[in-house]
Amino acid sequence: MITAGLDIGSRTIELVVLDENRPVFTRRSETSFDYLEQVRELLSETEYDRILVTGYGRHLVAREFGMGHVTEIKAHATGVHHLVPEARTILDIGGQDTKVISLDEQGRVVAFEMNDRCSAGTGRFFEVMAQALACRIGEFGDLALSGCNRLYISSMCTVFAETEVVALRARGEAPEDVARAVVVSVVHRVSSMIRRVGLREKAVFCGGVARNKAVVQILAQELGCGLFVPEAPDFTGAMGAAILARGS
Repeated sequence: MITAGLDIGSRTIELVVLDENRPVFTRRSETSFDYLEQVRELLSETEYDRILVTGYGRHLVAREFGMGHVTEIKAHATGVHHLVPEARTILDIGGQDTKVISLDEQGRVVAFEMNDRCSAGTGRFFEVMAQALACRIGEFGDLALSGCNRLYISSMCTVFAETEVVALRARGEAPEDVARAVVVSVVHRVSSMIRRVGLREKAVFCGGVARNKAVVQILAQELGCGLFVPEAPDFTGAMGAAILARGS
């Protein structure tokens, strides 16, 4: 059976098509204002027997295209358990939300915490901080890793944190030190979420922010354990939806 999973995120859309749980087609594009048309174009590129949609925009897409839908928590849990069966803790930091999920040995969700009320510490947060530092988002991690731990960002509100970053640059602080302070502030926030849910190894880090090497390294040091990052950390939600589509 050919199954497909769509993850409609606030910043990107991912599509995964599986043939008996083996990926045969993947696509990723930035979410536009008219994401229904984007979905229509993405689906025109492939064929499938069953499909499920997850993510931020799942309800509208499910209604428009007559698809079933599944929560982001269940989709990411299924996708990560498929890729890393020994995973017990999942951290997913996407474009505008952060999720921590605890799994049992069968990959079932036993606890989770989700922050979707603001963009603090998410991909959008890092985009704004990178712009304030005149740095490309793809280079932010390397910049932060070259900095020193001597500055502090007190606010996790995107607007106030940007103001702090601009003020630090205005007084002549090095951009790498400011970037590191931004990462450390995010790590403190995320590690608190993980500890509230309960850290158990193996811990898997997915979502677009998992591509930020500084966040991965400094968070691993803060938690005192390794963090496994899948080869395509953005696609675990779509992968999980495609797997679940078999039983839909």
